[in-house]
Amino acid sequence: MPIQSIRAMREKLANWFPDREFFMRSQGQVRFIRVSSRLQKRVAAGVVGVALAWVLSIAGMAFWQWHQAPDNAALLKRQAKVETAENRVAAYRKGVGDVAQDLARRQDFIEKMVQAHLGELPKDQRAGETVSNSQSEAAQTVHKISAAIPEAAGLAQMEARQLAFVESLTRYADRKANEDAGRMRRMGINPDVMLAAVGRSEIRGEAMGGPLLPLFTGRDGGLDPRFARLGASLARMSALQLGLSRLPQVLPANLSFLSSGFGYRLDPFTRSGSFHPGLDFRGPIGAPIFAAAPGRITFAARKAGYGNCVEITHADGLITRYAHMSAFRARLGQSVGAGQMIGAIGSTGRSTGPHLHFEVRVHDRAINPRPFLEAIAHVSEENRANPTAND
Repeated sequence: MPIQSIRAMREKLANWFPDREFFMRSQGQVRFIRVSSRLQKRVAAGVVGVALAWVLSIAGMAFWQWHQAPDNAALLKRQAKVETAENRVAAYRKGVGDVAQDLARRQDFIEKMVQAHLGELPKDQRAGETVSNSQSEAAQTVHKISAAIPEAAGLAQMEARQLAFVESLTRYADRKANEDAGRMRRMGINPDVMLAAVGRSEIRGEAMGGPLLPLFTGRDGGLDPRFARLGASLARMSALQLGLSRLPQVLPANLSFLSSGFGYRLDPFTRSGSFHPGLDFRGPIGAPIFAAAPGRITFAARKAGYGNCVEITHADGLITRYAHMSAFRARLGQSVGAGQMIGAIGSTGRSTGPHLHFEVRVHDRAINPRPFLEAIAHVSEENRANPTAND
């Protein structure tokens, strides 16, 4: 800068800040205060310096904020994500509790419906039963899951309750099947033979088909062995019930008493000991005779010693025989239902009076029909008396 310009600026500053004098009056006295040009210049320079420093600090802060803005935005975004994730985890945890409650309510409904129609399911384990008991194992599982994943405790408890229900239902099916098997044994029927016969007749006699819909309980297509056992127990129970439904279950005639029992007796013609292979029901000629169980007519004609005779096949190896009929009301090959009229009482064949001779035969072996009729119709023991009509 030229020397003249510097001198000119100094002169301007000197003109801006001349020496100044101030006077003040106080308590009757006058005081003079002198402010030199140099002091004014120093004060002005200080004010300018402070103002410049403030401007520079504001500019620096603005620049720093501008420089940090992307980082701040990223931080805020991350914070928003964290907040959203925490909220969603809380929502899902709350949702798991809601799902567990819904499943518990559904299980309540299932158990109440089963109890209403089947009765109280057995929870005790009897000697000789092979149904698993998962109560202890399930309790330990619930404890571990509750400690490791508290929000899943409700689901673990629901799973334990479900397994206990499945095992109770399996015990019920096994006990019902064992009751039916016991009834068959008392009737002289081997339940294993009956199960095999039911299986053969279903495969041979039923039209079967449809899409393959495999049952599984796991995502990998596996089937929990406890559920598999339940299915097997229910299938056995159903097969035995089906077998029982094919056994004599209806009184073959509306008669007031039995006139001759099964087994040893004095023959009405020879008066010597003989074997009687059925039951005799006394009744009037023309009284209806009913099929004791559903089946198919496999014989309808005269048979030596039996007179007019009808035979009904009910399952593999099981037939019922109706003899001494006065009339036929069914034809060969006809399917009949339990209680359907198939003939009328008479005295044809080797007979001393009008009655129905009724036999039950398994693989052509005569067995006592009385347990069948007692099990279904509760025939009284007193109805054996007065054997006045015999074959």
